[in-house]
Amino acid sequence: MTTSRRNILIAASGLATGSLARPALAQRAVPPKPDRIVVNASGGSMTNNLRRFYFNEFEREHGIRIIDSSPVDFGKLRAMVNSGNPEWTVTEIGGQDGDRAKELNLLEPIDTSIVDLSRYPAIGRQSHIFVGATSSTALGYRTDVFPDGTQPKGWADFWNVRRFPGPRSLRNHPVDNLEFALLADGVPMDQLYPLDMDRAFRKLEEIRSHIAVWWSTGAQPAQMLVDREVVLTSGWNGRFFELTRRGAPVATEFAQGSLRSSAWGIPRGTRNAYWGQQLLQTFTNPRLQAAYATELSYAGLHPDTINYVPEDIRPLLPAAPENLARQFWMNVAWWTENGARAQERWNRWMLRR
Repeated sequence: MTTSRRNILIAASGLATGSLARPALAQRAVPPKPDRIVVNASGGSMTNNLRRFYFNEFEREHGIRIIDSSPVDFGKLRAMVNSGNPEWTVTEIGGQDGDRAKELNLLEPIDTSIVDLSRYPAIGRQSHIFVGATSSTALGYRTDVFPDGTQPKGWADFWNVRRFPGPRSLRNHPVDNLEFALLADGVPMDQLYPLDMDRAFRKLEEIRSHIAVWWSTGAQPAQMLVDREVVLTSGWNGRFFELTRRGAPVATEFAQGSLRSSAWGIPRGTRNAYWGQQLLQTFTNPRLQAAYATELSYAGLHPDTINYVPEDIRPLLPAAPENLARQFWMNVAWWTENGARAQERWNRWMLRR
C-alpha cells in the first residue's frame, strides 16, 4: 500500500468526522439512542466496504450498532411502509426506483438541518433521495492497441471502425446504448433527452455488424479486454479501474460517459428516522468518501472529496471534476417512464440478427 493511500485510510478510520465542520442542528430534543439500527444494502463486498468506510465511523461517533441486511428490494420497501412498521432505518434504492419511491410517498424527506448538502451540486440536493457514490458506464480500451492518447474520445470515434479498428463490445441492453448511439450521431450531451429512439436504432444498425460480443454481466467487458477478445468496449468504470491499478493494459475514456449514482432513503414511518438522518450525514463526509473511492473508484459528490484522494487515483474517478465535466447524467425519470417500451423494442431488434 502506498503512503498516500495508507494515510487516507487512516484518516477515514476515525479521525475524519471530528475534523470536519458539521451543520447546525435544529433546536429540538434529540430522541433516545436505540441500541441498533438496520441498514439495507446490496450485500456482499459492497456492504463490506460500506461497513469499513462508513458504518464503523457512525458506530464510533454515535454508539449505535448497525445491523446490515440485503438485498435491495423495492417491493419489500413498499410493503413495509404500507404496513406502518418498517424494519429498515435506511435502505439503498436500486436502479430507477428512487423516483417511484418518492412518488409513492415511501420515504421520509431528507432533513437538511442534519444532512448537510449545501455544497453538493444540484443533482445531489434531492428532497427524499440521498445521492451516494457515483459510477459511470464509459469506454474501456487496451492501451497497447491505442497508446499515448490515440484511443477513441467519444462514441462517434467508437463508431468509426476505419480509424479505430478492432473487435468491439456493447451491452445487450437499451440503457446507455441509446444515448451512446445518439451521441455518435452528433446529438449534444445536453440535448439527449427525451431520447429519439428511431434515430438511436438507426445509428445502432450501423455498428451492429462490428460488435463481436453483446455483454450481459458487469465482469465481461473487463475480462474481454484482458483476454484481447475485444479492444474497445463499453463497461462499468469500476471494473476497468481494478485492472488499471493492477497494471493491466486497460484504461478508461470518460468522454461522453453515462453517469449515475447509488441512491439511499429513509423509509417513511421508520422508528429511528432521526438516526437514519445521522447516517446519511456520515455518508457526506468527504474524507470517508475519498477512502471509499480510493478503494473502489466510486466517489461521492462532496466537492472536497477529490482533495483527499491520492493524485494518481484522481484521473481514474468518474466524479473527478475534469471527468464529470465530460459526461452526462442518465435521466432516470425518462427511463422510468419509457424503459419498458425501450426494452421491448431492443428485444425485437436483437432478434432480427
